[in-house]
Order: sequence, then structure tokens, then C-alpha cells
Amino acid sequence: MYIHQSACISAQHSFGSADLNKLVPSNQNKMLAIEPSYPQIPPAMLRRMGKAVRMGTGAALTLLPEGGWDGIVIGTANGGMEDCIKFLNQIVEYKEGLLTPGNFVQSTANAIASQIGLQTANRKYNVTHVHRGLAFENALLDTDMFISENPSKTYLVGSVDEISSFNYNIDFLDGWFRKSPASNAQLYIGSEEGTLAGEGASMFNVSGLRQNALASIQRIGTIHGEDPELGKKLFESVISELSVSADETIDLMLSGENGDSRLSRYYEACESLLPDSVTIARFKHMFGEIPTATGIAVWLATQIISSGEIPVHMIKKQTSKKPIRNILIYNNHKGVQHSCILVSAVSG
Repeated sequence: MYIHQSACISAQHSFGSADLNKLVPSNQNKMLAIEPSYPQIPPAMLRRMGKAVRMGTGAALTLLPEGGWDGIVIGTANGGMEDCIKFLNQIVEYKEGLLTPGNFVQSTANAIASQIGLQTANRKYNVTHVHRGLAFENALLDTDMFISENPSKTYLVGSVDEISSFNYNIDFLDGWFRKSPASNAQLYIGSEEGTLAGEGASMFNVSGLRQNALASIQRIGTIHGEDPELGKKLFESVISELSVSADETIDLMLSGENGDSRLSRYYEACESLLPDSVTIARFKHMFGEIPTATGIAVWLATQIISSGEIPVHMIKKQTSKKPIRNILIYNNHKGVQHSCILVSAVSG
């Protein structure tokens, strides 16, 4: 699967001309998305959109190819949860009387893919994968199957999740977010439970054609379980496969480490498999903990491959500087869902 174009809306300056060298600080333990003005979306429609729908649609429309997409595949853990709660509150407030349908329409998980399809008059394959921390990975696998059958066609694949008060409060009470004030610049210092909440959207134009591609996705692997050995074996299988099939090695590990001491063992288990020549970088101090964080990680990997540079604040372990060809992303969601995505440079 080859990535030809990408777009990202996040808590950093990632949309349009990306500038990732200067770290945008967190705000009250949240990494809130920096939203653009969305000039592609009609103002009357924009006013009715929930945040998740705005971000997803706004990022996608910047990638619209001539002739449109041959399919739209989105991964999201929660969709427009904020609008869902607004609608449920209206049911109580108005005693099931005259309800505003806007919040209901914007609240379903597939509202993002639906709005993109409506905006572009696209009547082709349109589906949303909702699998918590593996939603984006399943969207990639779905798209990859289509590309294997139709390599010349172009598909939109992406991820979207927002910080809703409902989900944030539940995860906060469950201990997944920091209770004391924390700075994202100091996220990995010390040993504390919890992390920072994040939100954002990432979108990609992908096909089976390598010409003019920015990068390629070589492997997508997922597994469920609380045992660190499961993630370690998945990680090891990707490294071994790359070595055997392409006689290449990993140049950079993009770690989903988020500062939560309970999850450190999963990342340490994977890092133990890497030779000393592999650089390790982290990204969740930039974007926060997002169920579909791997979508933004793939966008970030594409940026690193294109520029050849890694922002200094990302680096956990620096090795001798060399061209970055193979980036392995490892992420763990809530200690249960593991995923590995291998992003590689495209040979001329």
C-alpha cells in the first residue's frame, strides 16, 4: 500500500505547512487540536458539524483527487461522542418531545465518512471501523484488501477521534489520565500513572502504485492481550520478516509510550529486541493519548521519511545519523490492544 498524499489536524502545527520542531504545550492535561478555518466546507454546514466531523472532513477535502476516491474508509474509536451526549440530554430535557436532529446526525460513528461522501458526491465504498484502539489498523487492513484487487484505484483511509467530556470523564475516573497538573514537555519524567488526553484526524490517499509515492505501508499487525510477551512477539515478527524478505533493518522505532508507568513494560519489552543502531522516538507528548493515535503516527512517519529529520524533542535514544528508510510504529492501547505498523521509504 503506497501513500501518495497525507493531511493531519492535531495539537501541533501539522496542518498545511507542518512545523513540528517547536512543541505546542498542553492545556489542563489535554492536547486540544489546532483547527484550521476549513475553507472547503460551506459555512452553514460547518456550523452544524461536531468537532470530530469537522476535523475528519476538513482534513480529507484537502486531498480530494481529480475524479474522486474509489472508496472511503475511516477508523474511529468514539466518533462524535460529544454530540451523542447532547442528543441524549435533549431527550431528557424535552421529555422526548421536539428534538433537534442535528446532534443525532453528527453523533454516529459513521457520520465522518458519510459527510466526506456527501461533500464529494461519492457513492462508492464507504465504511467506518470502530474497534477502540485498533480502529485505524482495521481501516488499513480493509483498504489493503481492496488495493490488492484494484492496485490502480485511489482510496481515502484515515482516523479521527475527539476529546468529549463524556469519554474524558469516564477515562479520568478510570485512572487513564493524570489527576495532577502535568506538562507534555515533562511527560516521560518520573513514574506516574495516567497520561494526557488528545484528539486529532489523519487522512491519506493510498493506492497500489509506487510512482510518486511518499511512503509505503509494508506491514500491519495487531493482537489482543495483557501479556507483554504478546506485543513483543508481534514486534519481533515484523522485524524478522523485514530482514528475511528485504534484507533490511529497522532504522527508527516510533514508540506509543505515553508516560503512564503501568504501560512502560510493554514498550520496554519491544525495545529490548532492537539493536543499538536503531533510533527510538516518542510522539504522544505531541498529540496526547488518542485511541487512533497510530493514524497520526503514520502521518508523522511519512513526514520523517520525506524530510529525513526527527524533531529533537521526540528522540528517546539517538544513534549515529543515517538515512531513515524503515520506521516501525508500536502502540499499546490501555494495556490490551497491541499494534505494529511498518512504514518504509519508496525506492526510486
